[in-house]
Amino acid sequence: MFVITVTFTIHPGQMSRFMPLMRAQARQSLEREEGCLRFDVCTETKSDPARVFLYEVYCDAAAFEQHLASAHFQQFDSAVAPFVQAKEVQSWELSPSGQASVSVL
Repeated sequence: MFVITVTFTIHPGQMSRFMPLMRAQARQSLEREEGCLRFDVCTETKSDPARVFLYEVYCDAAAFEQHLASAHFQQFDSAVAPFVQAKEVQSWELSPSGQASVSVL
């Protein structure tokens, strides 16, 4: 399995505009993409309410590439760009021994 984690930092005052789009993106990915197995949207409410963390699981790297090429992702990415101050994406893969390895995209 191929795992993607994303940490967004949202511009002040823009979380209420960002989150509905983010939730819709997660739902659409799960509904429309056969290779998308999990898509969790997590918010940090106490120490940094401007951060959003995504945990996405795909059957393989090709499924994630299909996700990036999908019309719904492209529309989402454009729509939220004005709200995003920073974005960090990492890819993870489980090794046969069950230990995770990571690479930064």
